Amino acid sequence: MSEIAVRPVQASDAVEVTALLNAIIARGGTTALETPYTPEHLADAYLTGPDVFCCFVAVDRATGRIEGFQTLGRTTRLASDWGDIGTFSRVDSTQRGVGTALFTATRARATELGLVGINATIRADNKGGLAFYDKMGFEDYAITHAVPLKDGTPVDRIRKRYLLRPQASEAGDRRAMSLEGSVG
Repeated sequence: MSEIAVRPVQASDAVEVTALLNAIIARGGTTALETPYTPEHLADAYLTGPDVFCCFVAVDRATGRIEGFQTLGRTTRLASDWGDIGTFSRVDSTQRGVGTALFTATRARATELGLVGINATIRADNKGGLAFYDKMGFEDYAITHAVPLKDGTPVDRIRKRYLLRPQASEAGDRRAMSLEGSVG
């Protein structure tokens, strides 16, 4: 197994990261994202756009291939001091430690930015995603029931939070709980 290096995303990563995400979308069954992206749209929405707090990529040191990425962004559905996270890794390989390495970098950057917490919204049928966020220390705080996919299939969304400052105010928690949906 190769070693993983984590670094901030670069504009030049957009094509490779888009291919990685579009493969996940094409496979189906895990992400709430259902429409493929162009590199330009993905860069604006999740990599380097104005609503992105940070985005990191995990790179295989031996091959230079991007094995996964994690984005933390702003959304009007959350308080301004909360980030909304999405984590994606290649469908064609199992590279242990990618998500953990990415979250270590994201959590550190979110703390530097003074954020209070991080929201993750995961499809209820994404057992791997739910297990990952549990392992990272996220806790469930809300469920949105029966959100329809493009084909009409209803799938619950589990909302999890990670408090960067455990003393976060009740008001901040209530604002975070008003979330209607997000990346995931």
